[in-house]
Amino acid sequence: MAAIGGNAAGAGDAVVNVYINHEKKFAFVEMRTVEEASNAMALDGIIFEGVAVRVRRPTDYNPTLASALGPSQPSPHLDLAAVGLTPGAFGGAEGPDRVFVGGLPYYFTETQIRELLESFGTLRGFDLVKDRDTGNSKGYGFCVYQDPMVTDMACAALNGLKMGDKTLTVRRATASTVQSKPEQESVLAYAQQHIAMQKIALQAGGMNLPGVGAALMAHAGVPTRVLCLVEAITADLLRDDEEYEEILEDMREECSKFGTLVNVVIPRPDPNGELMSGVGKVFLEYADTLGCSNARNALSGRKFGGNTVSASYYPEEKYYNRDYSA
Repeated sequence: MAAIGGNAAGAGDAVVNVYINHEKKFAFVEMRTVEEASNAMALDGIIFEGVAVRVRRPTDYNPTLASALGPSQPSPHLDLAAVGLTPGAFGGAEGPDRVFVGGLPYYFTETQIRELLESFGTLRGFDLVKDRDTGNSKGYGFCVYQDPMVTDMACAALNGLKMGDKTLTVRRATASTVQSKPEQESVLAYAQQHIAMQKIALQAGGMNLPGVGAALMAHAGVPTRVLCLVEAITADLLRDDEEYEEILEDMREECSKFGTLVNVVIPRPDPNGELMSGVGKVFLEYADTLGCSNARNALSGRKFGGNTVSASYYPEEKYYNRDYSA
């Protein structure tokens, strides 16, 4: 921070507190001012002891609320060359125009995904989320366009698009007041961009994308905070109390990886052995729709006990009324 001129508050240490998790190789760093915290984002990509360090905001960071407290972007006057960075090579997929991109085919490379997204404009940053152990894609990521004006157009054109056996979920990761382009202008832009997407998809493996006139497919459900898993479990496994508790704990542990998990509901047969409504389903309640969307993209199609799991958003009203029949 001192080397790049990021200590905006003057003399002294910009870092107030640090918590390090050595086992999982991450840290939380508390800065003394909002401006210095934003300047620290410029350190994204710095090479430290031979490793590229990723600098990100906390998962509960709200750009809209934070903008009222101070700058949300690094100062343009920082001397990035002092730590081996170049202007424009920092920041990643952060900011108020951050876009969530889910439902990506696992075999898509990062380069292919970038090409798809850049059909709409130059990316300022793109993060493909990967499994920590294997390094394989988890099927979702985040991006930010250099020109914020193309964000809504890209979301509208890509969301619900079929890519092989997957359906894309593309939407703003945070609320925004940015308005879409006029409808007539957007239609023309969509047509131009889908021609480019067809070419990219064919190059990626000969997948059959819809034509320009039918490019916007039916959406895969409106996101809610509740996810319903079907074919994840059989009724017989739910009858034994001990086994039931183990299943609940396993579900909590696995599904909390995708976001803040509030509750797990697994309906059981009644004491007489009769099947009640919802038996065989698993309901995951998340604190927000992003966590639920992450879980949907990660769990849909996964194998449990030899069965292929189907994951879909569940109506919150029915869930809170304990109506598991839908």
